[in-house]
Amino acid sequence: MAEMTLFEKILAGEIPGDMVYEDEHCAAFRDINPAAPVHVLLVPRKPIPRLADASGDDAGLLGHLLLVAPKIAAAEGFGDAFRLVVNNGADAGQSVFHLHLHIIAGRPLKWPPG
Repeated sequence: MAEMTLFEKILAGEIPGDMVYEDEHCAAFRDINPAAPVHVLLVPRKPIPRLADASGDDAGLLGHLLLVAPKIAAAEGFGDAFRLVVNNGADAGQSVFHLHLHIIAGRPLKWPPG
């Protein structure tokens, strides 16, 4: 059996997380190394390593994450100006291999990122 990821341990309550949202499909908690005043990680409860590993069966879950993200941004006071980031793979900056969306807000965000 594969070792649980950091995010699975947070979801299971084995490691504390500063939770800002939870439902039966996902949970969101504050990033411990924030890139902006608001930096929340939205994590599906289903352990999908990378976005590229999602299947057609995950379409509803992926859509749910995209619908929940604006609600979290609004609850944090930034419903009109936030960025969603999904890193896919180590070369793209992914360090925890459990799909997650970064919800970033609270300062001007430049383009291009990175």
